[in-house]
Amino acid sequence: MQTRWDPELYEARHSFVWQFGEGLIELLDPRAGERILDLGCGPGQLTARIAERGAEVTGLDASPEMIGQARQNYPQLKFLLRDAEHMQFESEFDAVFSNAALHWMLDARAVASGIAQALKLGGRFVAELGGKGNIAQIERSIDAILRRYFPDEMWERRTFYPSIAEYSSILEASELEVRSAQLFDRPTPLEGEFAMEHWIEQFKAYHFEALPAADRIVAIQRTVEQLRPVLFRDGKWFADYRRLRIVAVKS
Repeated sequence: MQTRWDPELYEARHSFVWQFGEGLIELLDPRAGERILDLGCGPGQLTARIAERGAEVTGLDASPEMIGQARQNYPQLKFLLRDAEHMQFESEFDAVFSNAALHWMLDARAVASGIAQALKLGGRFVAELGGKGNIAQIERSIDAILRRYFPDEMWERRTFYPSIAEYSSILEASELEVRSAQLFDRPTPLEGEFAMEHWIEQFKAYHFEALPAADRIVAIQRTVEQLRPVLFRDGKWFADYRRLRIVAVKS
């Protein structure tokens, strides 16, 4: 099942996603006249930042809700509703950029192959995604709460958090030469009084889908309370993010 996105909640409560991505654009260093693909563009804020540098940018996302919001936000830019695992471009782009999206694409080898095919020879791939150990505390708490309801259930994983070695090998199998890779902790402050509830509703609600509505509310509340001693400090919630930042070149 595909994760369903709420663009209104995303823009209202999760602006940190594209705010942290601003630094990734500096690493990308888009230049006037370049053709760049923004893979997993969401509502388009970083696509627009790339365009401001003078590049000809195309935003691509598999979520109809996100693409609809991106087109509304930036009607002057080009956005495609397409699954990255099945995209077909032929040496069209000088660079492929992706922020906080690739970990949602479970067939990483198919995505890497599509990226390589989309890039011109010598083109660069600059991306940041959830890395090994990302949101480990959040996921442990969700698992512990849901096992009270479904003790024998095997939970479907809809995210892919690779190590440096794991992801580098996937890229290099598609002739994307890894030039740099960093895996680092980035505890990320969340926004608003009910920040963790909103975070779960946006990014992890699918884990609670099998529960009746009343039980779903209680289970999320119990998850939040279990997380409070470890992820709530100084009056603010944090997500225990670990990020993998990659730069590769099509060889």
